[in-house]
Amino acid sequence: MNSNNELAQVYLDANATTPVLPEAAAAALSAMETLFGNPSSSHITGLKAKDLMEQTRQRAQTLLGTGKGKLIFTSGATEGIQTAILSALLAAKNQIQAGQSYSVLYGATEHKAVPESLKHWLTVLDIPAQIMAIPVDEFGILDKEFIRQHAANALMICTMAVNNETGVFQDLQQLEKTIRDANPNTFWMVDCVQALGKTALNLAQTSIDYAPFSGHKLYAPKGIGFVYIRDGAPFTPFIAGGGQESGLRSGTENLPGMAALNVIFKMLLCPQDSAFHDRQTLQGYRQQIADTLTKCFPRIVFNNSFEHSVPTTINFAVPSFSSKEIMDLFDAANIRVSSGSACSSKVTRSFVLDAMGLPAWQSESAIRMSFGPAMTQADVTLACERIKIASQALTQSCMVLDYSRDIDDKTPLDGLLQLGAGASCTWVYVDRNSQQAVIIDPLPELQHRLDTLLQCQQLEVKAIIDTHGHADHVSGREVLANRYLANQDSDILGWPYQTQTVEHLGTQYESIAIGELQLVKLPTPGHTADSISLILCPMNLGDKTLQQQAKFAFCGDTILMGSLGRTNFDSSSSEALFHSLKLLNHTISPETLICASHDYNHEFTTTLPAEMSRNTLLNAVLKEQVSLDDFTVRKAHLDSHLNDEVGTEIMCGAYVGSCDKSVINEYDAKSLAAAINSKDELRIIDIREPHEYALSHPQESSQNVPLTRLVQFIHEHQHQKDKPWVLVCRSGSRSMVAAQAMHRLGFSHISHLKGGYALSH
Repeated sequence: MNSNNELAQVYLDANATTPVLPEAAAAALSAMETLFGNPSSSHITGLKAKDLMEQTRQRAQTLLGTGKGKLIFTSGATEGIQTAILSALLAAKNQIQAGQSYSVLYGATEHKAVPESLKHWLTVLDIPAQIMAIPVDEFGILDKEFIRQHAANALMICTMAVNNETGVFQDLQQLEKTIRDANPNTFWMVDCVQALGKTALNLAQTSIDYAPFSGHKLYAPKGIGFVYIRDGAPFTPFIAGGGQESGLRSGTENLPGMAALNVIFKMLLCPQDSAFHDRQTLQGYRQQIADTLTKCFPRIVFNNSFEHSVPTTINFAVPSFSSKEIMDLFDAANIRVSSGSACSSKVTRSFVLDAMGLPAWQSESAIRMSFGPAMTQADVTLACERIKIASQALTQSCMVLDYSRDIDDKTPLDGLLQLGAGASCTWVYVDRNSQQAVIIDPLPELQHRLDTLLQCQQLEVKAIIDTHGHADHVSGREVLANRYLANQDSDILGWPYQTQTVEHLGTQYESIAIGELQLVKLPTPGHTADSISLILCPMNLGDKTLQQQAKFAFCGDTILMGSLGRTNFDSSSSEALFHSLKLLNHTISPETLICASHDYNHEFTTTLPAEMSRNTLLNAVLKEQVSLDDFTVRKAHLDSHLNDEVGTEIMCGAYVGSCDKSVINEYDAKSLAAAINSKDELRIIDIREPHEYALSHPQESSQNVPLTRLVQFIHEHQHQKDKPWVLVCRSGSRSMVAAQAMHRLGFSHISHLKGGYALSH
């Protein structure tokens, strides 16, 4: 599946890894094809290989000012860290005195390889030392007073020269004075991975005992690195064997990697003849990118102080956007960025920014842009142009306002829109013909996005309603209501006082009109005393009942996907929930889509039959198989499984079943192409957001159904569950989640493109 508007790649993730410079790649290839000898061999080919290795070492020693210190080649920074920690802790163990307490200190923003390695080796070596994180201030600078207080009993102190997420650098001279004044004999390791080529180092002039480096962070191949060990510092080989590296690190040397490093070192030593730029030039590049970001995202917040950072790293957040949303946007524009350390999988927020004391939203929304010292002005210009293109796509999908463009040039909304922050959901229903909208459970994190959406789409807001008083967040309703519904009289949840009524089961229920539809309010206390459910159905029911015509049920936390709303708040009532569940069962149909206030397992929506099939308590209530007293007991037992200590959210229901992890049919690019040619009914559904789709989409005929509109799509195709649809996205992750959600609701022929567009070329 090839894109019909493929853009050249803009790579801004150099702190994760860098491309190998052509000169370095050529040297590595030569070492594989010509200078391929084993440095341990005594014949001429081996001697030439050894000469190359020693030339590389000598250049590194000159560049870093290692003096009489050792410089040992490794597989990368992680091995260098292990070597340093093992060497230091083995020596420190021999100095431990009975009855004294000891600690090991590391920077709170340190790469996870450091604290995890410390834990590992302290356990393996059976050293009774407390691991303590050195706090940092709002700029990411280590707390020197903390070091003064705790260094005296520290067996080892681990810091980093430059942070990989923020680019923040430490003043090593000041840090050294603080450490050595408090403890002249403690072992000190400095992670210098991100410092190479960005800051000057003269290691022999410091008391740094160990300094690991990595080649692939500065235009050399992966799998090659080196570690500095101060002259006189204790050393224990991490890898034993054939005695290579003078017995310091066994294993046949990575000569191609060393050949590439040799070229990089030569460039650093002679910058005037290389692709590398000086600090002032790099600062100019950063400022150009930062200015473009600010112009395209006026509410942007930079998480790192440029004054305290190397000029090759920008860390920022955009209010109302998650880091994943920005990453997906930039990836669609072929801009490669990161949401944090690429060495950490499935990270949802930045522990580095948390340690700096930044607000949670900045940590959860953080984006890192990083480039190397070989960046060119042409690269910067292209990056800035591409960022502008990406932001323009956001204006088209009404996620950012651009008053310089025609407001009518936007993708119109019609139907249900699902927005979220964390596991919480906000629902927006738009009637395109009347340009009317209703917002349900507005989240404070989404206030600006909702405001932008309403202005961009030029919508008339009929109501902004909470389904209950939320315990896990402050509602975003009041701010929006003050702007759009200042003259509307409503109750505390936002339900308007001036309404019409609709008869159901012999009772009159209040409703409000939205175009040709109506939103019916159903009191459903239980989770909280003020809980309500909102049923969207046609204004004219004809000869059918409300139950038969109910399209969507916004029931807050009364029924959650895989659970029931908790009833152990002060305002909760299991008895009331029991009766509310029965009322809902007589008000909505098996096909009505339940739209909850929380989606803890990425299931989007559900139905009563889907929940009854996995929630035995709900099933028993709706089938009249449990008494009120038994329900109360069983509900209390269910609530006892709640764990509010997970993450930052209060859980609103205890999960009672397993997610449907049914095996979903997966296509790769080749098999999908064959299926398209052989199956006339096969339809490709691109589930990326409209701005991603606008930036790049496949040549093959495809329909764009963004995840935010998936529930509307499911509703519209309730009677076509046997149709063969193939879901596609950027990486295959979102399409798999969506396919599993649809399969759980009976879409039996749903499949997805494994690896997404990323692996489809």
